Amino acid sequence: MIEKIIYSPASYEGVDAALKLISVYCRSAKKINIGKSVLNRKIDAIKIGDGENIVLYAGCFHPIEDLTVNLLLKFLWELSKKYESFEHIAGINIRNALEGRSVVIAPLINPDGLEIRREGPSAAGNYRSLIEGITNDTFYWNANARGVDINHNFDAGHDILKKMEEAEGIFGPAIKKYGGPYPESEPESRALCDFCRNNNVISVSAFHSQGEEIYYTYNGDIPYRSTLIAKILSSFSGYKLILPEGTASHGGFKDWFIKEFSRPGFTFEIGKGENPLPLEDLDSIYLKIYEALVYGIIL
Repeated sequence: MIEKIIYSPASYEGVDAALKLISVYCRSAKKINIGKSVLNRKIDAIKIGDGENIVLYAGCFHPIEDLTVNLLLKFLWELSKKYESFEHIAGINIRNALEGRSVVIAPLINPDGLEIRREGPSAAGNYRSLIEGITNDTFYWNANARGVDINHNFDAGHDILKKMEEAEGIFGPAIKKYGGPYPESEPESRALCDFCRNNNVISVSAFHSQGEEIYYTYNGDIPYRSTLIAKILSSFSGYKLILPEGTASHGGFKDWFIKEFSRPGFTFEIGKGENPLPLEDLDSIYLKIYEALVYGIIL
């Protein structure tokens, strides 16, 4: 059943079902809630481990990058089974390696946006008219239900980013790149920030597509050990280490986390091609990044 969900097009209902099944099958996997979306859809995660030091993986900030949902569900399912059965994963005794820490995996940060992209404006509830005013073709929808790009909504150079958006002709709700009226104006971004503020999160990784790249700095700031970790992750995956430019250089989740806590934060751009990446690419992408996913939670 879980494998069927993993290899099906990502959906809010599918993620909800998968997380429930994983938490039932694996006693060590605890389903937790991080927050809710604009339309009151749950932003849930699975927590593995009992340590207070938390490593956070988060996916699908952008609906068109929905293969990140499948990738994280696939990794989560394998990690849960290996942890539960005391088996090795990528040559690592993961239960021993996670002693003193936990990993939290949230596959779907933007559930409203994903459903709008899948079902069209009818999935936007009270915001249907807003969506219809922007577009009737939601195939490339990349924002939340209020037309805000979640990964432009964090308090990391938001004013600078807004000027960049306006230079591109973006002044309000849009398919993509509108960062909202102010940082954390959206419940999705605020939920992630609150989770980090209320827990001892020692590193974060945000999953996007595409490019086979890893970003690990913000505005010239490189937290202690970040370069070493980034080089190790790059070595395992073959992904290039990249310095962000343009509208990708501010407003993101890992940008905010680095700025706020001076702790390691990474953005993975999985796969290559044109978004949305096809589901048929999942296994090859997973095989290439698999070891980096494992070591990213223990380094």
